[in-house]
Amino acid sequence: MERVPHANPNLRRAPVQQRSTERLARILDACAELLDETGYEQLSTRAVAVRAEVPIGSVYRFFSNKRALVDALALRNLNSYADRITARLTDIGATDWRGVIDAVLDEYLAMKRTVPGFALVDFGAPSPVDDPSDDANRRVAGRLAELLAGHLGRSFDQDLLRAILVSVEAADALFQLAFRTDPSGDPAIVAETRILIRAYLGQVLD
Repeated sequence: MERVPHANPNLRRAPVQQRSTERLARILDACAELLDETGYEQLSTRAVAVRAEVPIGSVYRFFSNKRALVDALALRNLNSYADRITARLTDIGATDWRGVIDAVLDEYLAMKRTVPGFALVDFGAPSPVDDPSDDANRRVAGRLAELLAGHLGRSFDQDLLRAILVSVEAADALFQLAFRTDPSGDPAIVAETRILIRAYLGQVLD
């Protein structure tokens, strides 16, 4: 059972007691499992409540609708992704930006292959966002730019953020292609993606 972020703007009410925190985690876990089984369109808050073995009122205590529920799952995924990368960075030198990029790609691929619901909802719900300036890839790029700037000792500026955003968009599109016909991701396309991202970011990070 994965941890629930301490601050989640999708929650109607943040859990205070440990029991509420565990119940919220069960709800998000159930949501992730059902996404794999039924997809987003067929997902319902009632089905999530049944799978999590909680009253439907418990789901609505935290979430106003299924979109808010899925958005919360996406944010949990992003927090988990950032945590996994941070853990990897402890073994990577501050000048080894290629090793950092490999860690960023490796952890995404690992989550894509193993984390329930991640194939459909990685860092954003599979439907249009209300604010295009705050879409999933922009949130991911912002978090990654902060991590890279801190580890590599670089300034967190618009040039770095733009480069990371372009890389995230490119990797997202190519990984969708890699996983379209291969559940584990076509290794040749994954390898080509790694080469492309390294070559592009080399102009900024070298």
